[in-house]
Amino acid sequence: MQTVIIVVHLMIVSVLIGAVLLQKSEGGGLGMGGGAGFMSSRGTANLLTRTTAILAAFFFVTSMTLAWMAGADKKPASILGTPATQSQPGGPTPVAPPTSGGVLDTLKKVDEQQPPSGPQAPRSQ
Repeated sequence: MQTVIIVVHLMIVSVLIGAVLLQKSEGGGLGMGGGAGFMSSRGTANLLTRTTAILAAFFFVTSMTLAWMAGADKKPASILGTPATQSQPGGPTPVAPPTSGGVLDTLKKVDEQQPPSGPQAPRSQ
């Protein structure tokens, strides 16, 4: 079903592009405008305007249908991707409240307790 809608959507897109390119330029945005073109009669301009509006509506409907079909198959998943009961090895050790000194002394003690996990920068004494 989705493939059929995609094919119809692509056909609408190609016809819509053709209809827009066939319309007469009225604004002269690049200095080109007016003049006798391929489609110069007023009746043909109205037909192209209506065709463009109808094709744009079909384009919108097929786009929304495809977006809905793409989101309908989604199932809720965990944002973590792992169960919450697993503990990671080598995690941080709990820090006891300081009995003497300050926060910096406590952090220094915790840092000395943990083994280095990779290349370390030299420490100054």
